[in-house]
Amino acid sequence: MAILSDYQEEQQHQQASSFSFNAVLDPSNPLEFLESAFNFASQNSNLFKSDSAEKDIMVLVHSIKERTKAIAEEEERLKEAKKVAEEEQEEKQKEKDNKLVPNEGNGLDMENYSWGQSLQEITINVPVPQGTKSRLVVCDIKNKYLKVGLKGQVPIIDGELFKAVKVDDCIWSLEDEKAISILMSKREQCEWWKSLLKGDPEINTQKVEPETSKLSDLDSETRSVVEKMMFDQRQKQLGRPTSDDMQKQQLMKQFMAQNPNMEFSGTKFT
Repeated sequence: MAILSDYQEEQQHQQASSFSFNAVLDPSNPLEFLESAFNFASQNSNLFKSDSAEKDIMVLVHSIKERTKAIAEEEERLKEAKKVAEEEQEEKQKEKDNKLVPNEGNGLDMENYSWGQSLQEITINVPVPQGTKSRLVVCDIKNKYLKVGLKGQVPIIDGELFKAVKVDDCIWSLEDEKAISILMSKREQCEWWKSLLKGDPEINTQKVEPETSKLSDLDSETRSVVEKMMFDQRQKQLGRPTSDDMQKQQLMKQFMAQNPNMEFSGTKFT
């Protein structure tokens, strides 16, 4: 009983020694608020009776100042990071917008020639003066280099190819003595070229339209790759998950079902 009584007395003493402070902060005059707080503390505590009062207050002020500085620096860092991310996104969008819509052959019509493509081949048509003879044609095809033109004249095409080709499977011919026709076999036959030469204007490969009627001509492995590419292309245009994304989601769902006791609340499907 004595213990309970002592406890109650202690609680009452603590309550009696606690005071409430009410004040309004004017942002234009914060020192007035601090003065009120210090006056209140001096009247209701031994804070200013201590020899270390000034030092203790300065330590507190320094700590708050450093914390405020750190918060401001973190906000500035986040602001700068957001700005950089927005600039990168804007640059990507600008780059995407600058890409050209492919021609009917899934390539591009250039000033002096045109090119097209399928997943397996590149076709090029280079107009030349009527009556041009084959012996005047210069057509040098290498692994990643192409030079086309007429002898004694500035080359019409001269540069590094966007991707490598199979040189032994490349041919050219002179059509009706007025156009050089070139057929090149891609080394990687499951990828659309963005341009014929590196550094040339690029096409938007998401707008490429493969001829579905020719899918039956492909072997089963190549056909499945092409169909997957076409599906993923449509999904990206619609803002939906690609086949790889869907597979990852399915694997994660299976793993969660097999491990019901694990915590997945923060898991994101990407």
